[in-house]
Amino acid sequence: MKLTAGDGTAVLDEPLTASVATYGPPYDPRPEIVGSDPRRFVGLVLTLAINDFKLRFFGSVLGYVWSLVRPLLLFGVLYAIFTHVIRFGGDIKFYPVYLLTALVMFNFFAEATNRCVTCLLESESLIRKVRFPRLAIPVSVVTSSLLNLVLALAAVMVFYAAQGVEPTWRWLELPLFVLVLALFALGCGMLLSVLYVRFRDVQPIWEVALQVLFYGSPVLYVLTVAPEAIQRKLLANPIACVLTEMRHAMIDPTAPDLFAAIGPNWHLVVPAAILVGTLALGTYLFAREARTAAERL
Repeated sequence: MKLTAGDGTAVLDEPLTASVATYGPPYDPRPEIVGSDPRRFVGLVLTLAINDFKLRFFGSVLGYVWSLVRPLLLFGVLYAIFTHVIRFGGDIKFYPVYLLTALVMFNFFAEATNRCVTCLLESESLIRKVRFPRLAIPVSVVTSSLLNLVLALAAVMVFYAAQGVEPTWRWLELPLFVLVLALFALGCGMLLSVLYVRFRDVQPIWEVALQVLFYGSPVLYVLTVAPEAIQRKLLANPIACVLTEMRHAMIDPTAPDLFAAIGPNWHLVVPAAILVGTLALGTYLFAREARTAAERL
């Protein structure tokens, strides 16, 4: 390609592709998914998560206390019904402690995924005006829910002490249980957020799916009271695996651990595949759809 100035002097006499190669790749107006700087991405996620956490309780009289009050109120109602009306849980060691812990953990998963469904739509003005890594939105939603979970678990630990549960070194596994649940919530959240941009039916469908997950996971009951024929099927659910292993590690060491409950170790491939598959599918679809999400909102 040859360009000349007004007096006929050549100012560019080289192939156009060579010029592009010299000055770098063409500008892509579409936003990046993660960004090129991990530190800036983490900083952005923390800023969004902390602002969301503060705004959630802005104007509330009790403020952050609601993070503790809501699961405690639900626990109180369910505990009264199960122990005094249905007469369930009397032969389960530390059943009140397990019920409260399982409720808090499942509430985290439900809150994170429910809020991820509409997170892109609620951030429409930000997405349309600012160029930033889109993945920061669902990650910040899950991180904000994690802040709630940390406050709730602090109250749960006080309940452990009041009920006489003795601490052991295996309590150090708690961050691992939270991490597995958070990754599962993030995978589901990324998937739901991009699907909701195209299909608004996703929200009511997920609300029903959460109810199925709640009763299909050992939250109100422990795994060992379920019929033996379906115990291993229930453990295909990663949430059931986390709650079963958490009960053994933190509440009752005499309860069967995950490896004993699931049978042959290779059976662990099923919940692991569901966890990794959900995370991989969510990442793939989010990376493919989120770049053009602003055009569909």
